[in-house]
Order: sequence, then C-alpha cells, then structure tokens
Amino acid sequence: MVMSPGAVEELVKEQLLPLWEKEQERLDRIDRWYRWQQDPVRVPRGATPELKALVELSKTPWLHLVVSTVAQAMYVDGYRSPRGEETTRTPWAAWQRNDFDARQLAIHRGVVAYGYCYGVVLPGDLDGERLAVMRGVSPRRMQAVYDDPAEDDWPMYAIRKDGRTVRVLDDEAEYVLQMDGDRPTYVDRSEHGVGVCPVVRYWDHRDLDGRTPGEVEPHIPLAARINKTTFDRLMTQHFASWKVRTIAGMVRPDDPGEVERKRLQLRQDDILIAEDPDTRFGTLDETPLDGFIAAHRADVETLAAVTQTPTHALTGQLVNLSAEALAAARAQLTQKVSEYQRGVGKGHDQMLRLAAYVEGDEEAATDWQAHVTWQDMEIRSLSQAVDALGKAAQMLQVPVRALWARIPGVTKLDVDEWTRLAEESDTVGALLAQLQTQAEGAAVAEVGAGGGDLGGL
Repeated sequence: MVMSPGAVEELVKEQLLPLWEKEQERLDRIDRWYRWQQDPVRVPRGATPELKALVELSKTPWLHLVVSTVAQAMYVDGYRSPRGEETTRTPWAAWQRNDFDARQLAIHRGVVAYGYCYGVVLPGDLDGERLAVMRGVSPRRMQAVYDDPAEDDWPMYAIRKDGRTVRVLDDEAEYVLQMDGDRPTYVDRSEHGVGVCPVVRYWDHRDLDGRTPGEVEPHIPLAARINKTTFDRLMTQHFASWKVRTIAGMVRPDDPGEVERKRLQLRQDDILIAEDPDTRFGTLDETPLDGFIAAHRADVETLAAVTQTPTHALTGQLVNLSAEALAAARAQLTQKVSEYQRGVGKGHDQMLRLAAYVEGDEEAATDWQAHVTWQDMEIRSLSQAVDALGKAAQMLQVPVRALWARIPGVTKLDVDEWTRLAEESDTVGALLAQLQTQAEGAAVAEVGAGGGDLGGL
C-alpha cells in the first residue's frame, strides 16, 4: 500500500534519518582508514610544524592495499544455468546494458572495505520498452531497514540521501523528499511496480546476527600501530640519526660568528688543536634505526597474517619463488576470496533475477540454479593451465568446450566468439561433406550408366 505524504515524512524523520546518521559516523571512520586520510598519530599540544609534517609523512594506506588485494581477485565474467542459455539471455543482457562489467568493480571494493553495499534495480524506458536500470550504491549514501537483517533477502525500506534530497524506497514506490534544515518535506512519488523493495544487499562474512565487519574496521588498531612505529622512526631519523661533535674544556669565544665561520671551514683532513691540555674532543653516537625497522616489519607481517594477505603483497619482497611456493603463499588469500565470491555472488544473482522480473522474463526470474561465474584470477602460467585442462579433457572425458571458460584471462565474450566460430566451421565442414557425398554418388551413377551401354554391345 502506497504511503501518504505525512506517513513518509514521519518515517524519514523518526526512523530512517536517525538510523542513517548513526551509521554514517562508523562508515566515515572506516572510509578515512580505507582511503588515505586516516586518524593522525597523537602528538603533544603545541607541536611544532616540523613535528606535524612528520605525522603526515607517517600515514600509509595499508588497509587500502588489503582491500585492493582482495577486490582485484574478483571479477564476474558470465552467468550460467543448468537450464541452458535461454534462461540467462535476459539477465546477462541487462548486465551488459548497464555496464556492470565495469560497475561491479566499485561494488566489490565497497563490500570488501565497508562489509556491505547495495544494488538497486528500477524499471526504465528505452524507446517504449520496459528495461531494468541497475546501479550500485555505497552504504555511505544508502541504508536499508530489514525486519530480520540476518535472514531477510529484501528490506522493508531503504533511504538514500544525496545532499538535501532524500529518496525512500519500499515495495510499492519511490518517494522523493527535500530537507529543510532537519525537517523532511514530501515532494513526489513514483510507483515502480516491482513488488518488493528493489534493493539488494551485497555482504561479506555475514554472521547469524547480520553483522558484516569488512576488511577495514577490525584492523584499524593494527594499522594505527604501524603508523605510530613509522612516526617514531621518522622522528628519530630526523632529529637523532647523525653523530654530534662535542668539545669539553674549551671556552667559547666572544664572537659566535667566528665559531660558525671556523666550523664551516673545517675539512676532512683538518686537525683540531686546543691550547688547553684539558680540552677533550668527542662525539655522541647517532640513535640506530634497526630496532624501528624491525618493529615495522613485524607489524606489517602481523597485518598480513590477520588479514590473510600474502606478505609479499604488503612488503613487495619476492625472491625466486617456485610455482608451488607461490601457490602456498597465496593459499589463505585464495580461500578468503572464495568466501567473498559466495556472498557477493549471491547479491549478483539476486540482482540479475530481479532485472529479469522487471523486464518480464518470468522463467529467468525464477531460475534459482542460475549463478554468476568468476574469472580465474589465480597466478599461474598459461601453458600450465592449458596442460591441466588438456589432461582433464583427455583423461576425464570432460567436453573440450566446457573447459574454454577455465582458461586464465578468457572472458565469456571470448567463449561466445569461439563457439560461434566452431559452429561456423562445423557448418562449412558439413556442407563440404555433403557436396563430396553428392559428387561421389553422381560419379557412381555415371559409371553405372556407362557399364549398361557396354553390356548392350
């Protein structure tokens, strides 16, 4: 049932906006650490500009690298179903038309960074044809309300805030409101006719309480520790990383300018001589940086362990690893990416089924066995992969065409093109065989006819 303007305004003011604002505080902190504006290292009040500059230099976007390492191993390249290509044509066409080959990347990064994000499917019109419009939305711009956040597939309401404009979605319509201070004012509504609140939640690591932590929030203290260690090293390097020359038992001349001039004229082969026999020349040693470097390395290795990120991805140190050693180093990351693909893939499947429903394809909308396929992003040589796939075809009798999609770097478009070329080749071969058969039949008939004439003679 479509809500009245007063009901929408009350819902936004009393429930949805407070929920959205409360969540924004948490998401804004996550965003600072995910990007490169993380909370600075604390310094005493009245810190000099020189010290503040070192604080800025100590910031490193470690958690952005953790997110990128996971997100770059996730790329959807197809949509398949046991029922055949007919039930996947409409959803995949909507995927391509909405440029989700590119838009999926932002969704994957949002899920890995914040723990969840959203997709919205609304009906659109193209030359009088009802088509699905699919978009990804950041959780910093949208919040959905579920009756049971751990179990429900569809929310009761979703609020999206862009500046002073507020949009509310439910199972019947989209409502537009304008903020006047802290008071929402109803503007307009448009019924979408989808039958559910057309918002899909993408999530990772969701537990039975509906919590989705992401890859940033749990590791902020550790990233802050790395920044603190870096700041300590920079401060020591800046203020105490060189030897200090000392002179004891010498009276300072009255003219400090003369001292400065003599110090600047001191060369490598000069000898310092003092008239007073009690004068002692010496140095104060610099503070060694080895301990800070070792502490920094230990912190980074700890971050790699708790985030299941290969150490070489964070340190850049990779020395002559064999294929087996490299696979072992990436094993935990592979397991984590596989878990992400399960959760994010469910969101993509739900989006595509909803798009099919919007476009009137009931069969595709109710194909619960259809699912997206992920491009193989494992790092291995092409010859190694082809050799393994060839053995699968030869020893296990797996159809060759079924293995094309498993070749590293091959997309669904490549497979479709190969299939078309193979079918065209088969067609030409069948035509040539038919022509050959017809030619042979004509030759036999001609020979038979000639044999009859000879017999008559």
